Amino acid sequence: MKKILLITLFNNFLQLPESKRNFREVNFAATSRKFFLLSGSSPIQKNLLNSVLIILLFTYKSFAQLPETGISGVYEVMVGVKNHQTMIKYFGEYGFTLKDSSQLSESQAFEVYGVKSALKSYRLQNGDIDSHGLLRLLMWEKPLGDGVGFNIPETVGSRMAVMMTKDIIRLVDIYKLERQNGKQWLPIDPIFDDPLHVKDGQKVDFFNRPVGVRETAVYGDWFTHVFFQRYGYEIPGYGTINKNAPLQTSEFTHHDFFIKGDMAEVTKYYSEALGLKPEKPIEVDGDWLKGPKQVFQMPDGYSHYYRGFVSPNNICGKLKFFVTRGNKPDMSEHQRVGELGMTLHSLFTNKLSMVYDLIKKQGIVPTKIQKNEFNEQSFIFKGPDGVSWQIIEKKETNIKPITKVEFKFLIIDVGSKTSPCPLQRGNLPVRSFFHILKILFMQFSIFRLIKINKYYI
Repeated sequence: MKKILLITLFNNFLQLPESKRNFREVNFAATSRKFFLLSGSSPIQKNLLNSVLIILLFTYKSFAQLPETGISGVYEVMVGVKNHQTMIKYFGEYGFTLKDSSQLSESQAFEVYGVKSALKSYRLQNGDIDSHGLLRLLMWEKPLGDGVGFNIPETVGSRMAVMMTKDIIRLVDIYKLERQNGKQWLPIDPIFDDPLHVKDGQKVDFFNRPVGVRETAVYGDWFTHVFFQRYGYEIPGYGTINKNAPLQTSEFTHHDFFIKGDMAEVTKYYSEALGLKPEKPIEVDGDWLKGPKQVFQMPDGYSHYYRGFVSPNNICGKLKFFVTRGNKPDMSEHQRVGELGMTLHSLFTNKLSMVYDLIKKQGIVPTKIQKNEFNEQSFIFKGPDGVSWQIIEKKETNIKPITKVEFKFLIIDVGSKTSPCPLQRGNLPVRSFFHILKILFMQFSIFRLIKINKYYI
């Protein structure tokens, strides 16, 4: 959201007459960096425009240093399973279909994965989306263990995979029924929130309907789902509902990782070696946020560190990392390739050798570059955050990923509460620049605006 709002506003700012965009250079002692600030014709315009440009320059500075690795968003989540047929049928209800399968002997699997077990592997895809959000089922002849298993929310070492849906209530009802039938599922009641703050300060009613997202989690012993449903807005390229999916769901849009250690230190390789963009500086989330409190079942007084990354080549397939600030079970020793459950993820790039060298420069020891079971050049490594990755060489995909975030929704106008206004790059007229800016910043502070980009959902 930050990206589209600020780029749109900045582009329109550049179209203003020179007399309305005077620059003066100011030195910030706290950062020892220089920024050009806007000097508007009024204190309100000056402060609002200054805030916009500061964030733009911070964003540009942080992204400019990324290596151009051609890295994708998360391509696949890989899951160790006991019975591939049952799991193919299970994920078929979400719209996933089998696209490829292969196998490795024990010696071949040990060479590629470091696991002394024969492997049967199945790649599934949701609809036509082949640039991110795929699934790979790994059926080991001799699994190394049961994995992280069924544990409380935010267990260290746990993983979560996120999908968009058209009917979140239906999904929760289904999993509640499964729980009653003795299955190991813990469905959380969905909660609605307005992370975009579109209607802050307004009376929301039947005619002025809320805009936001409802989300939930379903915790299981071998897989943990997160589902979200949007109301009143959409983000093209970030979640595509499969019309043939019985449960009306999309591909995997992003992935959550519960890790341990110094967040800044153990996750720096995502930007420095893989070339992923950090959303923002590391922050603390806690029980004061409606969505996280409910989805992660946070007790009062609880909080965690959060950091997100996104590919510069795809707005989808995001990575979200959490480090607990309280006491949670640590099952990270079972977060290893060869165990059951969610133990491995993949990314792809057209610059495999470059990424390989950058990973080694981080002090991370990868396997050698070799062909995986699908005859793809690849390598595997485990990062200092305890997350295992397979990096695959791939030139292109059939469906081109979206690289620019566009929020399309009903934005509040002074003259009309329901006038449609898709908020996207380049469609705000110059004459409305200060008008829209004033509305946005008076309805929610610049600090809330900074937080929006975390919630691509």
